[in-house]
Amino acid sequence: MPLIKVKKNFQITLPTNLRRILKIAEGDYLEVERQGRELVLKPVKMIHPDQAYFYSKEWQEGEKKADENIAKGEVLGPFSKIKDGLKALKTAKV
Repeated sequence: MPLIKVKKNFQITLPTNLRRILKIAEGDYLEVERQGRELVLKPVKMIHPDQAYFYSKEWQEGEKKADENIAKGEVLGPFSKIKDGLKALKTAKV
């Protein structure tokens, strides 16, 4: 088990092999939990509020369905003229 030294301002450096295994990059956040006299560090992936919708269950289900439709070839277009694309959208079965 690697030994880590507490430096000035109580900073620590995580060993390279652990950073690679846990995919921890500069700027990432770690959650600290105290278990008795031990500290447990857990990587936490933060999602920007503007992108949170993308990770919702409903959105991910829609993405999965879209991927399935694309794989089956159930898509409209491509269109060389915007009028043709709009017409196809208006007459498409949903």
